[in-house]
Amino acid sequence: MFLRHLSLVNYKNFDSKSLDLDPVINCLVGNNGVGKTNILDAIYHLCFGKSYFNPVLTQNIKHGTDFFVIEGEFEKEGRTEKIVCSFKRGTKKVIKRNGKAYEKFSEHIGFLPLVIISPADRNLILEGSDTRRKFMDGVISQSDRVYLQSLIKYNKVLVQRNSLLKYFAVNNTFDQNTVSIYNDQLHSLGVEIHKKRTAFISSFIPIFMEQYAHISNKDEEIMLSYESQLKDGDLLSLLETNINKDRALQYTSVGIHKDDLGFSIAGHPIKKFGSQGQQKSFLIALKLAQFHFIKQQSNTTPILLLDDIFDKLDENRVSQIVALVKDDNFGQIFISDTHAERTENVVKGIHQSYKIFTL
Repeated sequence: MFLRHLSLVNYKNFDSKSLDLDPVINCLVGNNGVGKTNILDAIYHLCFGKSYFNPVLTQNIKHGTDFFVIEGEFEKEGRTEKIVCSFKRGTKKVIKRNGKAYEKFSEHIGFLPLVIISPADRNLILEGSDTRRKFMDGVISQSDRVYLQSLIKYNKVLVQRNSLLKYFAVNNTFDQNTVSIYNDQLHSLGVEIHKKRTAFISSFIPIFMEQYAHISNKDEEIMLSYESQLKDGDLLSLLETNINKDRALQYTSVGIHKDDLGFSIAGHPIKKFGSQGQQKSFLIALKLAQFHFIKQQSNTTPILLLDDIFDKLDENRVSQIVALVKDDNFGQIFISDTHAERTENVVKGIHQSYKIFTL
């Protein structure tokens, strides 16, 4: 699978931009602020129906205009797939595949698998559990539509239960029967989600460890773990036991929406004890493991976006990544960089077809 042609209208800093792309390597070079990352984000937008960097739709529209359109022509399994994402202020976002609009955006997830490696990935280490859960859910959802639907249903029931808890507090009332209905629904959905997350992490860890060993070229004791309240008991019991706490807080304090991923080095949190180089290697290994996991599960090679990666790593780590990319396991790759000469020297060494776009 690869992206053959990309067209932008009023997207971020671009009035209009059109690119005919190489099926293997595409390099976007130019000074900071010219829009290299915005082009990568447009590709991400086509594959996921949303921006990787800015979830606020209106902020993806070029200043002074009232709409944006992103069009992409993909080659997948010998067929041309035309995807259009458009949004106009005051209306709903529209995603079309071959001229037909999706009724549910979730139906598009996983159709065009993609992995992005970006400096923004540091949020996976620095921010709270919500960011790491979204990463885990995003990896699983690209190859498991049933999981995605279960997650959507769970979050919907969670919102309803939280609204009910707020209603009880405001009106000084309580109805155990209604709470029990929501508890049963959360339990049923939560147990299935927990099972799939547990199975995912069991398959994912060996791939991650292998990728980290390739990149760091060191024997470092790193670990990735799945942390869940459901390890200590079933969800229904947890919900019933914590009902007084939930009533006081006015939200649901237990469940799979509190799950997290633990990142550690030498038995300690990598956030506090990992060097910058170790943290970067950890994140890149995480994303490359995501790439290989999705490829295994979907039997489709994801598009790989490398945003400003060569500017953020030392020469040794860059060479390790380039060595990985030489492998035929990779498909279409996009690289953004501020140094055209450095980028060209790197891609020449891969001995694959490439195009360089100077912005």
